Order: sequence, then structure tokens, then C-alpha cells
Amino acid sequence: MNPNAHILIYTHKTTPRVKYTLNLILKDCLGLEFTIINSIDDYKMYEGNKFSYTTQDVESDFHIVGCSLLFESGIKEQTIQMQNHEAYFKYFFKTYHSALPFDVFAASFYLVSRYEEYLPFMPDSFNRFEAENSLAYQNDFLNIPLVNLWINEFEKLLKKKFPLLITTHKPYHFISSIDIDNAYKYQEKGVMRSIGGYLKSIVSLDKHDLIDRTSVLMGKEKDPFDSYDYQLQIQEKYKLKVIYFFLLGDYGVNDKNHPSNNYGFQKLIKHLADYCTTGIHPSFGSNGNSKQVKIEINRLAKITHRDIFNSRQHFSMLKFPDTYFILQELGITDDYSMGYANFNGFRASYCLPFYWYDLDDELETGLKIHSYCLSETTLRFKDKAIPSKVAEIAKPIIDEVKKYNGELITIFHNDTMGTAQDWIDWRYVYEEIVKLAAVK
Repeated sequence: MNPNAHILIYTHKTTPRVKYTLNLILKDCLGLEFTIINSIDDYKMYEGNKFSYTTQDVESDFHIVGCSLLFESGIKEQTIQMQNHEAYFKYFFKTYHSALPFDVFAASFYLVSRYEEYLPFMPDSFNRFEAENSLAYQNDFLNIPLVNLWINEFEKLLKKKFPLLITTHKPYHFISSIDIDNAYKYQEKGVMRSIGGYLKSIVSLDKHDLIDRTSVLMGKEKDPFDSYDYQLQIQEKYKLKVIYFFLLGDYGVNDKNHPSNNYGFQKLIKHLADYCTTGIHPSFGSNGNSKQVKIEINRLAKITHRDIFNSRQHFSMLKFPDTYFILQELGITDDYSMGYANFNGFRASYCLPFYWYDLDDELETGLKIHSYCLSETTLRFKDKAIPSKVAEIAKPIIDEVKKYNGELITIFHNDTMGTAQDWIDWRYVYEEIVKLAAVK
């Protein structure tokens, strides 16, 4: 072990929350090894890199005063008083007589664990936690990975105190994720749904839909949602890592996907799986239903002949802790649901993958969380962007992730890259975002 890449920490009480947060900040972000001790005498005798983190008064020349959050268990309302700061931008859990103006460990844990989402809140019409309820939205830091900013400033402080300290950072990387909620607009829908589509167009006097549907079903035109060749071209051109999330639930009001036993749909899934990573897109109807999620995972596994480890919730139906309990139980190792359906930005105020901390059982789990921060639907419907202005709206968020060597994950859908009239002007927005994101 290189002593210059190691740091000793004294604390009066080693809790699962303390270990989790030190792992997150010191090991995962800064590449440091660390040792925790509870003996103040041993701490004083140690001559290497070290700091103390405790709620108690100690004799230490690098002391970080802790608040109670990481030394307690259970979930309860926390007193949050936001402060502005030149270096740390905004912070809470203010402390005194400390090397930092606030408890950076407790504040980071509060945001990354999504502690506030375990507390009572007013849900939206889909029973989701809304961005407007979040500390980040209410205090204007939703578009900033604030925890990464704090860690960056803390690193400067550590290096000022220990000039020989060696920190390392993982390189920035970009993942393009594509949700397949409805693989085709007209084809592979089956006889009854096609008849229903014709009747709907006749009743609404939609002549264009009648013509388009007939042209596609007769093989004269490409389906408007079939943008897969274009997606694969962009993947090859920019050497992208792409993950496809397939919706394989039962048909319902909010799940209008193709039947999982449809031959054409299965053929598409197998084709894309030859070039990209795949994951399950648990349906709206499966939310909170472990049995149904398992059925959908098994459907994808049977089609691809591969074990399924990746997931993203349809409609971003992420509810703590229920959603993650189910995913863990069913063998999912990596989830990509951490983000808001209606706002771009950083739901966990953090732009690196992290392991979910189970607040109910007070332990770090093996479920890795990957946050997304940009989607084309949010750019259009919430940000009111027009195609020619998308890049300038997206760039500040992309730049934030690059600044902290993070993991940038975007969400696009096959239909928004196709020729459907509703999205016709957005076809090439995907490549515009990729151009910004793919450059290191």
C-alpha cells in the first residue's frame, strides 16, 4: 500500500453510514485507501495523512466536526438550513470550529441516499416524488452535481494539508441509453390492434394516418418509429456505449408496447442485442409487483438468451425503498432509473455510479445506481427547446459531468429519432447531443 494514497480517520463510532460515506467520497471519488480507528491515542501517535471526524471535541490538527446524521439510525425529519458559500456554492449541516464550514459527509449522504424521498411528501398523479419537492430544486442546484463539487473542494483542502497525498480519478465516460417503449407505430401490432387503429383514424377523419398506416403495412414505406439503422450508424460513427431498455409488460393504459411473443419484435430485440447492452424496462403496471417484474425480466432473458442485470423503470417509477428491494431480489445489479421524468439535472446531486444504501436495514447494498441527467422529452416538453437550441440548453449539464469526470447518461427513444410527424424536426437532435457528449 502506498502511504501517500492512504489516509487514517479517527471517529468515536464506526457506523454503516460512516463507512458507506467514506467509501463514496474517499475511495470511489478520490481513489484513496483509508483506515478507520476509534482510539484517539492511536490516532495521535500516527504520523501519516489523517483527520478526525466526530461529534466530540478532540485534539486534532485536522478536525471535521460531524453532525448526528451518520451516527444515528432510522429515518426522521432533519433540520436543513441552506447556506451560500463562495467555494462550496451551497451547503447545509453547518458546523463550527471545524476544518470545513459544514459536515460534508452527512450532507453528501443525505443527498446521495435520497433520504428526503423516504420522508412524507406530496406525490404526483403517478405517485412519484416530484423534482419540485426536492432540496435541489428548491435551492437552485438541480443542474449541478453538488456533491461532486463539495468533494472537489474537499480534495483541495486535503492536498493543501498533505502535499504528498495522491488522489486518482476515473475518466469521464458517456452512455447513450435508448428506451424502446413502442418499437413500431404500425407494424407488428397484430390484427386486432391494427383494425382498432384504422377505426380510430376513420372516426377522427385522420386521412394522413390512414395513408401512412396502409403504406407501412403494405411494405411501401418504413415504419415511422423504425429508426434503428440510424441509431446503429451513430453508435458506430462515435464508438458509443449504448444500452437499450425494452418494455415487455402486459398491455395497459401506460404500457402500449408490442406483445413479447411477437416474432418481429423479438427479431428486433435480438438484432439490437448483437450490437449493444440490453436491459429490462419494468412496465408501469409492474410497479410494486415483484412477480410481474420477474415475468418481464424472464421474457427478455428468454428472447436474448442472456441473464438480465440492467434495468430502468418505465415512467421513472422509482419509489424508495420498494423499487430497489424488488430489483435486488430479482438479481438486477445495475439500475438506471435515478433521474426525474420531467426535469433534467441530478436527482442525487451526484454524477458518478454509486451503490444504493438501504436506510431501512442500514447497510450498503450491491445494487449499483447510474443517474441519468438528460432526456429529449424533457428538453422538448419541460425546457420548451426547439431543435436548433437543444445543444446550448444541454451543454451546461454535459459540461458539469465532464468537469467532475463523471458518468453522463442520456435518454432517447426510438420514435423521437424516426419520421413520425410529431417529432419530424427532432430526428437529428440525437447526433447533436452525442457530438457534445462523446468528446472527452
